[in-house]
Amino acid sequence: MKDKEEIVRIRLSKDKKLTKKQRKELQEAAGRPIVFSPDAPELSDEQYAQMAEIARKRNAEKARQLIALRVSADTLRKAKATGKGYTGFLSRLLDYAINDPELVMKSLRK
Repeated sequence: MKDKEEIVRIRLSKDKKLTKKQRKELQEAAGRPIVFSPDAPELSDEQYAQMAEIARKRNAEKARQLIALRVSADTLRKAKATGKGYTGFLSRLLDYAINDPELVMKSLRK
């Protein structure tokens, strides 16, 4: 039986130089042919363009809008207490709240 090749993932950093072993592995990999299979055939330029268009549309749908929002000092303190990334937390919290009809109705009452 043929030996199975092991896939190794290494995170490279601009600050660190490659070891001799890593440089050799990269050079060997660059010389290997790309082998396409029926499960993953080579894509045409048209297919790449279609995929790029789909990705652009998805990214546009997911894009978050920047807004200015006034909140109470207490609310901001509590949000910041959740730690780094509290603005993302607030965004997700608002997403959940706006999709909860009961909470929306409760919040609309003055």
